[in-house]
Amino acid sequence: MNKQIRFLSAFFVLATAMLACALPNGSAPTASPDVVSTVVALTLQALTPETSVGPLPHDLYYLGKDGAGLAQVFRIERDAKTQHQVTFEPSDVGFYDVSSADGSVVYVANNQILLVSADGSGRRVLVDGGAVDPNNLIENSISNPIFSPDAQTIAYGYKGLNLYTVSSGVSKLVLEKPVTDPITGAPRQGELYWPQKFSPDGTKILVTAAIPNSDGAAEMIYFLATNATVRFNSADGAFFCCGEEKWTYDSQSLYVASPTVGMFGSGLWRIDAATGTVTTLLPTDAGNGNFNLADEPYLAPDGQLYFFFCTATSPDGMILRSPLQLGRSTPDGVTGRTVLRPESFPLLNEALWAPDASFVIVTSAPTADTYQGGQAEVVYLDGSPNVVLTSFARQMKWGP
Repeated sequence: MNKQIRFLSAFFVLATAMLACALPNGSAPTASPDVVSTVVALTLQALTPETSVGPLPHDLYYLGKDGAGLAQVFRIERDAKTQHQVTFEPSDVGFYDVSSADGSVVYVANNQILLVSADGSGRRVLVDGGAVDPNNLIENSISNPIFSPDAQTIAYGYKGLNLYTVSSGVSKLVLEKPVTDPITGAPRQGELYWPQKFSPDGTKILVTAAIPNSDGAAEMIYFLATNATVRFNSADGAFFCCGEEKWTYDSQSLYVASPTVGMFGSGLWRIDAATGTVTTLLPTDAGNGNFNLADEPYLAPDGQLYFFFCTATSPDGMILRSPLQLGRSTPDGVTGRTVLRPESFPLLNEALWAPDASFVIVTSAPTADTYQGGQAEVVYLDGSPNVVLTSFARQMKWGP
């Protein structure tokens, strides 16, 4: 899963302390663009996994650090031991994605979109954004290339939402930044768009929309067949942004979770992809001065919802870090909720679920003020001992 700081970076630096939280013993508890990702230093990159682990369901890709200290894409094979460096750029690799068809990698470096085969060969430039004006960094930067499920289309952000057809090499701007308010028609500063995730059926794209040089951002769904968009809306006033969004396997909805309280709310929500209607599953307010914190939701093939959760209190209404625990419930996030492991994850930055939810790979930050990446560790839900894969990873993704 890919956790981006995006517009919450300004929020994170405001925090001065974190308050502990935990699930009650013996019972169920009560009821983000890559242009900023480089602010987090990559450290302690191991070139080989440190401990043996059982076979992985797919090759594991992630951003690590090469010998020159630059961010590059790495790959660990299914044996969980053999590791390869995939990209060899003279500058940091930003956002990247992996083809589910053949393991090829599309990525951003030097304001270009590049494509390489799974073994790093065949490097070619697909899109060149040219030099970036430092006074207009976000608007002129290429961001977030993502493969469609069939790997025939690459969506990316550059002065709007673009679709690149792999077979023809043709790129099309399908969603331009508006210069007038779509409701009132009044002039306004235009939004920019960053694609986040294709739906599993390839018909929709989750997109972040934001106005440059502002703290405002919103999520919406783009429909490829109709070139239409639907923005998220909430009847109960839920206010969240750029959380951990996960498509359901049927492409009909998304789960969104937030483990922080302050500029935006914490909690767990489900979004209807057709209408944008937001249903609150775990509200920010847990009662008695407590807050519901959730992260990394995954609706597994067994029909159960897996996620990290805890309740916490904060006198000043600000929470950035809390020791989350692994839990499981029915899809409503509440019914039958149980704790799956006794330990907590106080510095969780990222999680990548096994497709069958038999384990999850987590990254834990080396320090409390590092909000991307960390040691990548396999956590088995059956209680088997945890196993470290590599000392530092971020933007973890499964290959084919």
